[in-house]
Amino acid sequence: MNYWNGKKVVVTGGAGFLGSFVVERLERKGPESVFVPRSADYDLREKGAVQQMYADSGTDVVIHLAASVGGIGANRDNPGRFFYDNAIMGIHLIEEGRRHGVEKFVTAGTVCAYPKHTPVPFKEEDLWNGYPEETNAPYGIAKKALLVMGQAYREQYGFNAIFLLPVNLYGPRDDFDLETSHVIPALIRKCIEARNAGADRITAWGTGSPTREFLYVEDAARGILMATESYGKPAPVNLGSGFEISIRDLTELIADLTGFEGAIEWDTSKPDGQPRRMLDTTRARKEFGFEAEVGFCEGLQRTIAWCEQHAEWA
Repeated sequence: MNYWNGKKVVVTGGAGFLGSFVVERLERKGPESVFVPRSADYDLREKGAVQQMYADSGTDVVIHLAASVGGIGANRDNPGRFFYDNAIMGIHLIEEGRRHGVEKFVTAGTVCAYPKHTPVPFKEEDLWNGYPEETNAPYGIAKKALLVMGQAYREQYGFNAIFLLPVNLYGPRDDFDLETSHVIPALIRKCIEARNAGADRITAWGTGSPTREFLYVEDAARGILMATESYGKPAPVNLGSGFEISIRDLTELIADLTGFEGAIEWDTSKPDGQPRRMLDTTRARKEFGFEAEVGFCEGLQRTIAWCEQHAEWA
């Protein structure tokens, strides 16, 4: 039986980077309807707007992807806004979803919720063993509060809420604005612009020593829908690729793939962020059979090719 038959689904953030891929994949599965609330029509930070969204959509399933989010610089500049926006959106959506009898509520959390010095690979059991890395702690803690809320609502009301922890995502349609982007789109843009301008150097943030794991956006979309279909437990679940790379090696790889042949200078006055980041993905594989399919170099090549074809700055 197709899980999605007859289902009315709301995807918050469905017009965004990850959400657009989730919606495309979801529509191929044939639910009764897919409703994407746009911020111009529904400010999800406002209780009345959330109530109106539920009334208009008649939803059975909510996949909550909407977020105020950015890279280290954006997190450092907007800690209060990132905490408030992310906490209040989730609180309203979960409470009003309970009141409207939603069958399932899926929250996309963040790897930023993990403690700063979590042993690698990060296991879900380590989520509460320390304070997150300071530059993105407000965002991470706001998201983690929604895990607690979902678990509490499951216990008291039987509310079927699940919580996923995607690692850093990348791919086509990402945010390539240097003021707000994450590391991969920022580096791709810097390298392509420098190559096109014939520049002899680019500047990267920090020391290059931290490590990160990245998940291709289409893999993440597939994993979210697999969890929606098949997972129904209170414990959070990591979504990742099981691959770790240093920022220095990442920068050199992107320079090579974009054809930038100049020097890379490191601005050590800028923060490094969390020292290491890689997830244990055993639970996702065991509970609903998710494993990443797109290799890292292939994913980077697809992303760069998309930029070359679609980005005005390229």
